[in-house]
Amino acid sequence: MTTQPTRPTIVSGMRPTGRLHLGHLHGALANWVRLQDEAECFFFSADWHALTTNYHAPEIIKQSEREMFVDFIAAGIDPQKATLFVQSHVKEHAELFLLLGMITPVGWLERSPTYKEIRENITDRDLALYGFLGYPVLMTADIILYKATRVPVGVDQVPHLELSREIVRKFNFHYGEVFPEPQPMLTAAPKILGTDGRKMSKSYGNTIDLGESVESTQKKIMGMVTDPARKRRQDPGNPDVCGIFYLHKVTSEADTITWVDQNCRTAGIGCVDCKKKLLEKLLPEQERMRVRRDALLARPKDLDDIVQLGTEKARAAAARTMDQVRKAMKLE
Repeated sequence: MTTQPTRPTIVSGMRPTGRLHLGHLHGALANWVRLQDEAECFFFSADWHALTTNYHAPEIIKQSEREMFVDFIAAGIDPQKATLFVQSHVKEHAELFLLLGMITPVGWLERSPTYKEIRENITDRDLALYGFLGYPVLMTADIILYKATRVPVGVDQVPHLELSREIVRKFNFHYGEVFPEPQPMLTAAPKILGTDGRKMSKSYGNTIDLGESVESTQKKIMGMVTDPARKRRQDPGNPDVCGIFYLHKVTSEADTITWVDQNCRTAGIGCVDCKKKLLEKLLPEQERMRVRRDALLARPKDLDDIVQLGTEKARAAAARTMDQVRKAMKLE
């Protein structure tokens, strides 16, 4: 008799530092919705991770967390299929973080691409902090605490996961084969540009939030930066540098995408025409998301119950893992 393979375990989280936007939807959430049907999924609020850069404003974390879970569910995450929980409510994350820190060389952390990039780009606060330097160790604890076998990442995040794999290898070398090495699940995260032509990011203030009102979404889209080289209506455009075209590619039907591509390059349509065509599909989707969000926000106890049940499930899984870790390390 053939044994059915065990479903893979997938762990991923987001930092609650503000409203989620279209970049989150198409870069991560849409993929999570697909994965929940084929794997054991743990999706969490990374509130401790939020403190690594937002330690000066902790008051935004709890409110952002509630909004974030609402966005998860409104986007299609099913609490019956995936486990939703809060990182700081599962104290085993902190315990494993501490223990992994005992074997992680500082040099491994200092060479992290994100460590260097964020320190260069965030200059309005001190980030020469132990917590910020050590966040990849906490990230590793988050992943392996649930014996994750696959982690959805973009190509730019592969070096971060490789650091986690190195930590796992070192732990298993010293204490025995406790953890599987999490494998990257490469995702073709689409490029989503913000209203100013840069990557859509809360830090840049250039986002279109999930479920934002029709009026606000329309205003932002109509004022959005397009091809800067296209000065006049009769000038041919280059959709490859236009944020509106990137949104078409994740929102519109294939024939519309082809129509926009061809007519932009030949000046068959202007930027206003292109934006109006996008709004035909985007506005109804934003309105559907707004209705789902409002319905969830109107039932705060139901949402609390969902997260509480998920957190209890996560605690149980984490406790089983930490029993193994303590025995392997001769701590009990």
